[in-house]
Amino acid sequence: MIPGFEKYASINRTILIGIIIGIISGIGAYIFFQGLKYGSLFVSEYLLGYHMPHEGETIQIISQWSPPAAIWLILPIICTGALISGYIVYRFAPEAEGHGTDAAIKAFHKGSKIRWRVPVVKAIASIITISSGGSAGREGPTAQISAGFGSIAADFLNLSERERRIAIATGIGAGIGTIFKAPLGGAILAAEILYRRDFEADAILPAFIASITGYTIFGFFEGYGPVFGETELFWEPSQIPLFIILGVICAAFGIAYIRTFYGTRRIFADFFIKYNLPPYLKPVSGALIIALLVIAMAHISPEAMITGLASLGTGYGFLQIAMYNILPLSVLLILPFTKIITTSLTIGSGGSGGVFAPGLAIGGAAGGAFGLLLNLAFPEIVPLTSVPAFVIVGMIALFGSIANAPIAVMIMVTEMTSDFSILVPAMGAVAISTILTGEDTIFKEQVRTKAESEAHREEYQIEILQEIKASSAMVKPEDLITVHPDDPCNEVYSMMNETKHTGFPVIDNGMLIGIITHRDTYLENGKIPCIKVRERMKENLITISENSTLDSALYLMMKNSIHHILVVDEKNKKELKGFITSTDIMQAYTSRMKENIQVKCHKHK
Repeated sequence: MIPGFEKYASINRTILIGIIIGIISGIGAYIFFQGLKYGSLFVSEYLLGYHMPHEGETIQIISQWSPPAAIWLILPIICTGALISGYIVYRFAPEAEGHGTDAAIKAFHKGSKIRWRVPVVKAIASIITISSGGSAGREGPTAQISAGFGSIAADFLNLSERERRIAIATGIGAGIGTIFKAPLGGAILAAEILYRRDFEADAILPAFIASITGYTIFGFFEGYGPVFGETELFWEPSQIPLFIILGVICAAFGIAYIRTFYGTRRIFADFFIKYNLPPYLKPVSGALIIALLVIAMAHISPEAMITGLASLGTGYGFLQIAMYNILPLSVLLILPFTKIITTSLTIGSGGSGGVFAPGLAIGGAAGGAFGLLLNLAFPEIVPLTSVPAFVIVGMIALFGSIANAPIAVMIMVTEMTSDFSILVPAMGAVAISTILTGEDTIFKEQVRTKAESEAHREEYQIEILQEIKASSAMVKPEDLITVHPDDPCNEVYSMMNETKHTGFPVIDNGMLIGIITHRDTYLENGKIPCIKVRERMKENLITISENSTLDSALYLMMKNSIHHILVVDEKNKKELKGFITSTDIMQAYTSRMKENIQVKCHKHK
């Protein structure tokens, strides 16, 4: 082979994976985005008579939004959408229910293939759910769509198991980065979102390539401007302690979001199992409660109606209004609670959509409310022009912490708003929010570190074995059965059958001179010879020292196709110190793993 060829071949495959997944992400995101765009337009404009606000609109245009002419129509529309979406999912691809990012993360860790129909079903179901008013985001479906096609591409390209996992991770980052026009944040998300406290470095390079490719294709059709338009933010260094406090508030709302979401999901699952009801009716049940809630709020006050409407869909349009500082304080105060409820009822009941957008909306509303309250209390410290900065930082702090992806989310949101000056207060807020959120996560398929992922099981097994000395796992000499070179083979054979051992060390005058195995006691014709052990034993011994580690013992066993190895003194190779079998290695590994888990549990009590 040409020197360095293997290295360059690997690089070329990485580039190829990135480009293919990027093309898929770009085209897939565009088709999905168009479906959402026209689906939402059909429902809001033609069925509801509702000019809804959209992200990226100027303040002049977005100020002209108007509520539905007949608010009660929300009930049949959202319930019908939930019924159709639920039936499609549970009939054709049940794994497409819920928020797709978690399913893609699971596919990475478990090494499972994503069926070709899943991305298609996910796209159709999510378009129907979100367009009809379900509270969900578009990033989860896009992540699962891109990851799904990444898995399909892995089959087509005959990629290895490791490359398949990287292709899935790359698809997650590229899909989300593309749909949000945030290629840098999306690429980092591919590596960060898989773990609670770790980073998948191998996904970075292909994710960069895929995100750039996807962004270029998507931007060609939809433009390259930021999702929320050109946002100019104003903040002062003296406000940093206030942003830190916002991080604490976002941690509280984040934990409430997680626990309400999974609590709702558990209630729906238990109820439908208990009464043996068709699972496709779960999303309809959630949609019915949402519709009744929004209709009831519409009859309380105009501000309550706005809050109810802002709790539907992605919530980005009303988040844009908050960035323009024209959303009433009363709406911002209630919106985090109602958005948590409607999202939990939409996706927690089995509806199809993402949790990213609702998370940003909850954090943005909490940040906006906090900023306006500070303006009322301390107008000189927090002028009205600084409130939009609190909206943006709230978005970052809340979702960055509950997704365990503070770096990626921080970069993504700044790309979506085009103002990187907010990074300093955002860093402080998301840091404290992440610390306070702790082990809580919106993505339950995340694992803590690589050591707990099946994707890295083999390498971490070796790392653990590297920590264990042979002396701590071996059978000691006093517990060993040894034989003398003059012992008859037939007696040794009988002893092996009685003890279920497959080999014995041969000792003469206290010195190790060989080993005899079960097979050595047989002649070629299958008879048990009465000859001496010295005539059948092996003298060319494979040994390790007692200070060697178990990974060395395992390597020698595998290399020589044996199931045991002799442990000798480091200086005197004839002095037997112990005996290790493959079973001993497995028991030592299992014991160390249990110890590690107990230590982790103790630390996090």
